[in-house]
Amino acid sequence: MTTKTRMTSLGQLGFVLLLLAMLSGCAGPSLEDYRDNRPTLVPQEFFSGTLSARGVVKDFSGEVIRTFDADIIASWDDNGVGTLDEVFRFDDGEVQTRVWTLVPKGDTYHASAGDVVEAGTMRWQGNAIHMNYVLRVPYGDDTLDVRMDDWMYLVTPDTLINETSMTKWGIEVGEVVLVIQKQP
Repeated sequence: MTTKTRMTSLGQLGFVLLLLAMLSGCAGPSLEDYRDNRPTLVPQEFFSGTLSARGVVKDFSGEVIRTFDADIIASWDDNGVGTLDEVFRFDDGEVQTRVWTLVPKGDTYHASAGDVVEAGTMRWQGNAIHMNYVLRVPYGDDTLDVRMDDWMYLVTPDTLINETSMTKWGIEVGEVVLVIQKQP
């Protein structure tokens, strides 16, 4: 192997290693990163009773395109199955309802709802919850299936911040940001 060939191979290897390092830097957070954060988020405790939410929907550029508020009634049965009955009211007058069913599966929950076409798994540690699922949303006169990457963070015992990235074919198409508060 000539010196020139060896230098080219080393340069290519260096480029690949640099690219891998950059891509690993783009990796999102892990639930493990939040395991020691307080207050501790226990889904059955926070999602219990009456909650209210307020938030925004952003498009792919980060521009707020809708605002909303929501009422949530949360309950759990004797088998540990949770129900989150949500009513969303958008600033354009649209009202959407979604009823989540959270079925315990070991130390996670299987999370499904009527407009969720690919159910998610809810996992949590410390003050954070992560869910990833596919939601069917209205889009013009049709619907669009988008992947929802949902992160929730308990910031006080009664207040949770939720950030959701929406993607289609791996490309970010929007974001939802909201605050959920337990009601007395």
